[in-house]
Amino acid sequence: MLGSLFFSRMTTIKFNGEYFSVKDTLECGQVFRFKPYDKGYLVFSLDKCAYCYNEGDFAFIECKDSDEEYFYHYFDLARDYAKVYNSALNQGVDILTKSAMVGKGIRILNQDPTEAICSFIISQNNNIPRIKGIIEKLSLSCGEKKYFSGIEYFSFPSVTALANKDLQFFRSTGLGYRAEYVKNFYLELQNGLNVDAYKGLSTRELKKELTKIHGVGPKVANCVSLFGFHRTDSFPVDTWIAKVYEQDFKGKEKNREKITEWFLSQFKDDSGYFQQYLFHYKRILEKKS
Repeated sequence: MLGSLFFSRMTTIKFNGEYFSVKDTLECGQVFRFKPYDKGYLVFSLDKCAYCYNEGDFAFIECKDSDEEYFYHYFDLARDYAKVYNSALNQGVDILTKSAMVGKGIRILNQDPTEAICSFIISQNNNIPRIKGIIEKLSLSCGEKKYFSGIEYFSFPSVTALANKDLQFFRSTGLGYRAEYVKNFYLELQNGLNVDAYKGLSTRELKKELTKIHGVGPKVANCVSLFGFHRTDSFPVDTWIAKVYEQDFKGKEKNREKITEWFLSQFKDDSGYFQQYLFHYKRILEKKS
């Protein structure tokens, strides 16, 4: 528990840790608004914050009473990940079996679509420390000051707050060529674009609509579909997955959109879960080598 830092009415969600590793879930490239704290992490989403950690055989999420339902959904706790894990093992693919065993505790988060689109526009041709730093600058400059058990943090900026900033502001955060993309996205939102309406679309239609947003290409659309809309019939291909495809699946295709389609043809509706297992495993191997 956070102990003396608690000043608000709080609740603790205690969850079986076999299929919930807080560290692996947060650090597998699907989210950028978190930071190490004490024995776990502070996790930020929209204007909310939670303290999350593993201890013994369990995962714990400490949050305000009013945010319990939000974080229960955010961490996808209603879903049976034993079924996902066993599906991976049942594919009979050696690299996927190894990856699932290592990444058994990974869960796909249910992130806010607008925040996810902004985050993954920022992520293109970028590295995780820089992505996190840029998002933090946006929040510090334009977000609302909040407190979680005496800890100060800033909410993710509102549409109005970012839409009213000029292009130079976005450049000053280190966005580079992405500054125009983020600025234009928030202008579109201010002018009536409603990304929540995309939730009713098929995954194919969703990706098509996402790529109409300036700065969103096929890879970003796949990331947003998976991490912002929980469409697990999505399979983002980055450098790590391209290596998996070439080295472990002996694939010859170089076009990443076609590589995505190949994985989707193999793994169908579980593709997104398996993508995270494979991504996480390959990155761990590279770090050890």
